[in-house]
Amino acid sequence: MLIDKSYFLELASTSVDAICSRIPCTYSDTKKVYSVWLWGDEYSIDPAAMTIDCKTSAKKPSHEYFPLFIIFYLLKIAHTPQDGEWISENDIPGGTTFFRGPHLIPTNDISGRFGNDIDAFREKCKKLGGTSLDMADASFSFEIAPQLHVAVLYWVGDEDFPAEAKILYDKTISDLLPLDIVFALAVEVCTRVSSPYK
Repeated sequence: MLIDKSYFLELASTSVDAICSRIPCTYSDTKKVYSVWLWGDEYSIDPAAMTIDCKTSAKKPSHEYFPLFIIFYLLKIAHTPQDGEWISENDIPGGTTFFRGPHLIPTNDISGRFGNDIDAFREKCKKLGGTSLDMADASFSFEIAPQLHVAVLYWVGDEDFPAEAKILYDKTISDLLPLDIVFALAVEVCTRVSSPYK
């Protein structure tokens, strides 16, 4: 798990009331762990043991970056109403230079999985709790957390261009997450949508 222990130490030193009053989560006084629901799954966060575990699905893949998003969500995110305007990672301040090279978002994993089988793409997005949007050849929005949504757009290929996928974010993402956490979230989106599992 790629999380610096300083995050867990900060979580342990932050009052439970401060965490639970800011985001929808619970805390067990007996187990000393937080529980939070993200993208339809319950996660247990143990600050003392420095662990993050999914309690609802052992088979569903999570990328190793996703726990970083989870602990940042607990520590930092303050919910604000969604703006309703979708933007790409390049529209986020600093995104044009950040999201390249090792931080290039792996949407090719999605297009490589589905090719021109747009019905399979639709079926997978519905299984992941997606809500259909009227963009691209097919598109779906996902509620990662209350008031934190992303969208996955898909275009089928032709003789000139291959199939293509793209991730969009509500404009408020700029106020909620730093660029490295946006990347961690985006990689998880690509992992789940392209996975042969749920």
